[in-house]
Amino acid sequence: MTHRTHVAGAEPLRANKTTPSPAAPRRLRSGAGSVGVPLTRRQMTGDDNMTLAKAASSWLGSLSLTGTPTSSPSSSIITTIIIAITMGKIASIEYFRVPPRWLFVKITDEDGRAGWGEASLEGHTQAVEGCLDAWAAQYTGLEADDIEHIWQMSWRKSFYRGGPVFMSALAGIDIALWDLKARKLNVPIYELLGGKLRTKLKVYAWIGGDRPNDVEAQASARKAQGFTAVKMNGTADVGWLDSPAALDACVERVAAVRALGLDAGVDFHGRLHRPMAKQLAARLAPLRPLFIEEPLLSEHVEGIRSLYQQQQGGGATPIALGERLHSRWDLKPFLEPTCCVDVLQPDICHVGGISELRRMAAMAEAYDVAIAPHNPLGPVALAASMQVDAAAANFAIQEMSLGIHYNTDPAAGGYDLLSYLAEGSRDAWRVEDGYVRLMTGPGLGVEIDEDKVREASRGAVPWVSPGFFGPGGELREW
Repeated sequence: MTHRTHVAGAEPLRANKTTPSPAAPRRLRSGAGSVGVPLTRRQMTGDDNMTLAKAASSWLGSLSLTGTPTSSPSSSIITTIIIAITMGKIASIEYFRVPPRWLFVKITDEDGRAGWGEASLEGHTQAVEGCLDAWAAQYTGLEADDIEHIWQMSWRKSFYRGGPVFMSALAGIDIALWDLKARKLNVPIYELLGGKLRTKLKVYAWIGGDRPNDVEAQASARKAQGFTAVKMNGTADVGWLDSPAALDACVERVAAVRALGLDAGVDFHGRLHRPMAKQLAARLAPLRPLFIEEPLLSEHVEGIRSLYQQQQGGGATPIALGERLHSRWDLKPFLEPTCCVDVLQPDICHVGGISELRRMAAMAEAYDVAIAPHNPLGPVALAASMQVDAAAANFAIQEMSLGIHYNTDPAAGGYDLLSYLAEGSRDAWRVEDGYVRLMTGPGLGVEIDEDKVREASRGAVPWVSPGFFGPGGELREW
């Protein structure tokens, strides 16, 4: 099953059920000195909201310097404005498994308004879908406006909480609710997070593949696209204690990219164990990489702390991690009792969405740690990450998956980052001098091509991690 829907009042989840059409709205009457009669929530439309906003602005503008209005608003205006800012109940929750390896979520409220989220968890799609099935049955009928309440229900009511599956499912719901709310208010999500701190965002792109190769040519192509920074896997699979020569190729690749004038992040991907990671970190330091990412697996906090202390000498390289942290509680050991991370990289799809990503960003800021959200995933995840980036004081750089090897693999069907965006949104992430302009449209700031999503979801198979095996047949870290 690649597409499922849960609708209010329905018992079992039914496949390929379309969202019911909203009731025909009744427009607000307009006229001199009158906004019109209060409407029920199901009758409100975007045009109604604009009329109400103008009415509210007009009345607030009539306040005198003493704070006393020169005219009193009618009770109908007040009632209507209150109704206008109430979101409405969740009517349906749908999810769509689509190639190359993404899981989109669509939430529709009782007025027919919709928001999109992303719950992609590479290699574990069916597990996330099962969680979405369970939560959809519980959350249909709740107020869509109560984003934090639904987040807390998902975290606290579950008893067994956190982890990649739960937090990825929660991300899909959370992002969709933020998109829905901001679209209803006709503002970008970042306006609900305190407003923007910047008008453009620094970005980087991937080069190479799982076993990195041809990085110089790919780096040149990225430079021509407007990128000033790239990231690559540092090594292929490496044994616990391998020959130092196994690291030579990584040093040569990074040197080639740096010679092109590009900044380069080097992703160890948790593939190296402590004996090899400390060697590679030392050898890369003279090349001044932008950061080294996941030099060890995140469960090895003490090892990362030791490597961090090793890096504090001359030519220290920033240590980045976070894609396998799933909440602020997972982050805490890297900040206390002594900080051992320089660049935090939470993945919005794996940390419970916008709500938790912004909390983790604020938590990192208190320790002078930069945030550079991880995102090798789809367009909804990127758009949502950028909404948080816009409002985060410690934002540094954003990962983009445009042209990443997972997408360009012919087996993925030719889908890439822009494939599911509506025509008018495909220029939203044009890169100029290493930056993209901040989106200003409502909600996520981009529009999803729903027909394309529904079509691609038919028969889509889940992506499976290829895994690495050593010469003796032993499993190695991928």
